[in-house]
Amino acid sequence: MGWLPWSSGDSKKASDGGRIAPDRSSRARCWEGRDLFFACLDRNDILDGIKDDKDARRKCAKEVEEFEAACSATWVKYFKEKRVMEYNRDRTIERIKKEDAEKVQNLKSQGWKPN
Repeated sequence: MGWLPWSSGDSKKASDGGRIAPDRSSRARCWEGRDLFFACLDRNDILDGIKDDKDARRKCAKEVEEFEAACSATWVKYFKEKRVMEYNRDRTIERIKKEDAEKVQNLKSQGWKPN
């Protein structure tokens, strides 16, 4: 699990004591691991990788392991939370679009004509 500079206990430190940010290839590996994990969640109808952690680990064990090895724990948590937030956002947008379309249809049936 320690093949990335920030994922192991012996992570490299900058001269000021902070951690060195992951480079482009490390970020790409993390995003690839995330995408594979999320694809497995999609195949198994699991939305929330935090709330349904046990189910996700049982059905996507390999993907979870790769995702967690490729990304820092804070990134893993962030991506899992972001997945749920984006799902909820998209559902809300679709609901609003549907409601707006219904309102426009109702107005048109009452004789309203758009400019």
